[in-house]
Formats: sequence, structure tokens, C-alpha cells
Amino acid sequence: MKIFTIGFTKKSAESFFTRLQLAGVRKLVDVRLNNVSQLAGFTKRDDLRYFLRAICNIDYVHLPELAPTQEIMDEYKKQNGDWDLFERQFIKLLTARQVEHKVTRKSLEDACLLCSEDKPTHCHRRLVAEYLKNKWGNVQIGHII
Repeated sequence: MKIFTIGFTKKSAESFFTRLQLAGVRKLVDVRLNNVSQLAGFTKRDDLRYFLRAICNIDYVHLPELAPTQEIMDEYKKQNGDWDLFERQFIKLLTARQVEHKVTRKSLEDACLLCSEDKPTHCHRRLVAEYLKNKWGNVQIGHII
């Protein structure tokens, strides 16, 4: 099984949709807490759903249970980006939510986790993918940069 990840920041619409197509993504799984922000540009929920279907024939689903809480995000920002603290809190949240039982392997087959960060290094989409790989086993993670 392969799970992809992508962030939309620093990407043009052309680059974003082309990269998804070339990777063979069949479903985009939005793991953002807020998917209607004006800052999101072409990746606002309704626009993104339309563009994915019209340009790439890719399905769209929003799974906020794979997003951090607003409290975790606020604390991260207030702590000047203490990534280690954020990571511990977010993994604890995923564990408490038991997302490995609420999201099926089949629903993420050839899917791509989306959030805003340009690179996966300090992004919760990477943590979600790694968490599921750890719980499910036999998962390849492909970061679309």
C-alpha cells in the first residue's frame, strides 16, 4: 500500500495538479483543520473538489479527524514552533482518536494527504502517514514535493 503526501504552499495550481496526476493519486484526503481559508487560494474546499475532478479525475474527501485540534495548533504557535512538543501532542491525539480503526486501509489506497506546509519535515501530514504505517505495517510513504 502507498500513501502520498503533499502541501500546496509555494506551488502553482499547474504544478500542484500535475504532480498529483504524475504520482497516480486517485483520492486527495484533506487533513487540514481549516479547509476554507482565504489564504488557501485554489485549495479552498469547494474549489479544490471541483479542480481535482475536472482536471485530474481525482476524488476529494476532508478528514478533520486526521488534523490537529485548534488548541494544539495555537500552543505550537505560542511556543514559537516547538516541533517536538507539537509532535508529541499530535501523536497522543491520533492515538486517543484511534484513527487506525476509524480510517480504513482501502480508503487511503493511492490517496494523498493534503495540508499547507511546503515540505513534510515539520508537517502533521507526515506524522499521520508515519503513524498509520506504524499501526498498519506494509505502507510505503511518498512525499510529493
